[in-house]
Amino acid sequence: MRYRLLAIDLDETLLDANSSISTRSREAIGAAVERGVFVIISTGRMYQGSLPYAKELDLHPAWPVISYQGALIKTVNTGEVLLHCPMTLPTAVAVAAAAEEKNEEICAYIDERCYINRENRYSQFYRERYNTPVEIVGRLDRFLERDGRRPTKLTIFNWDGDFAALKNFLRESHPNEFTMLRPYPFFLEFTHQKATKGQALRWLADKLDIRREEIISFGDSPNDLDMIQYAGLGVAVANAVPEVLEAADLVTAANIEDGVARLIEEYISSGLL
Repeated sequence: MRYRLLAIDLDETLLDANSSISTRSREAIGAAVERGVFVIISTGRMYQGSLPYAKELDLHPAWPVISYQGALIKTVNTGEVLLHCPMTLPTAVAVAAAAEEKNEEICAYIDERCYINRENRYSQFYRERYNTPVEIVGRLDRFLERDGRRPTKLTIFNWDGDFAALKNFLRESHPNEFTMLRPYPFFLEFTHQKATKGQALRWLADKLDIRREEIISFGDSPNDLDMIQYAGLGVAVANAVPEVLEAADLVTAANIEDGVARLIEEYISSGLL
């Protein structure tokens, strides 16, 4: 059986230590595309933060990018929104209020802008690296109530990595109202309960008439877990967290050793791509 779709995470999976795509990875993905394989970037990043990589890979303008952990699917060049699943406003306000009560730093992503309660190292990084509009708004729960728009994603920052009390409170006070993920030690992220990479990939595969058995997914982080589990072949890079390594059907080399490219090359040479 030949695989028809590759779903690839960016950070710590495809990208190297400098957040770049290596020449080997670019060439391997290009070779897969030439063979008629769909290549889909699937990331927790903002759409604008993932778009330069899609263009660097020279992906088809009408091909989709999965961003915001699966809450938004949008095409590469035409900018057509195929799926958008923002949080409900009451849930977003409740999460923001809980974070504010614990004096946490928190931001909301709305219409490709970042709204944050106070300046921090993350907002400075986004401004400098991605030229992303960042607006300081004070208490985020009150801003969301005034603004009235539904955020695509919320991110809480705790530079000690201590989210236990907040996670327990929100799970008990608002059960089944959101997806809560910790993609990095210092980030706790919230999306709609139906917005995950795996659910987005399933939706997209149905639209493209591609069976899950014809999909390879690559990842490293907890936010990649249901995408790894959904695909016919779930591949973890060697630097993945233990739960992803355990769930994967196959483990390739680490991101800094071109693990994604190595597997693509192997599967092209064996006729599986």
